[in-house]
Amino acid sequence: MTVKEIFKEFVSLTNEMIKKHNTKSGVGENQFGVKLGDIRKIAKKIKINHKLSLELWDTNNYDAQMLALLIIEPLELIENELDTMVKSVKYNRVADWLNSYVIKLHPDREQLRVKWLNDSNAMAQRAGWNLTSIKVKRDAKNLDISSILDRLENEMGTADPIAQWTMNFTLAEIGINHPKFRERALQIGETLGVYRDFPTSKGCTSPFAPIWINEIVSRQG
Repeated sequence: MTVKEIFKEFVSLTNEMIKKHNTKSGVGENQFGVKLGDIRKIAKKIKINHKLSLELWDTNNYDAQMLALLIIEPLELIENELDTMVKSVKYNRVADWLNSYVIKLHPDREQLRVKWLNDSNAMAQRAGWNLTSIKVKRDAKNLDISSILDRLENEMGTADPIAQWTMNFTLAEIGINHPKFRERALQIGETLGVYRDFPTSKGCTSPFAPIWINEIVSRQG
């Protein structure tokens, strides 16, 4: 398939309710409003196609970039290319798919994690803190948890909302997975109050770190 053929298919799959929802979430007009399930079906049909994925990415269209992340080959991206991609992202959901489907699979992710934590670009920071939250949960042996908590305490309250989201993930994962630091993580969350009043659907856990930490810990028994 070509970009032109894909866009033609996107037009046929446009859903006005999805388009309105995306617009409310900050996507704007550069979208077709295609259901994520339909984007996944197209990706399944195309399979991995790195060249096409880069062409789709360069359109800056929301639906095209989401599709691009499902057909890209992460190992074919060199470090600088991935850095450029991260900093070009305009939509949070695209950033999160980029983190999930590309960045966390990339062999240079640790070097990039350290670099992005100190970058001035908010999307780079979001990616860096996302990688840190994963490391906190799965492989924290080389992390200085106390220093990470210092940074969160000093920076999270005034951080760009784009980066603040994954900073909060890191705080919660520390509280959940590291009992030694749990009380401090809870105290930082209470003091900063980030997402304290975040609207949460019935049956979902609040992203407010103290509630999130206590809820998951209680489930673990």
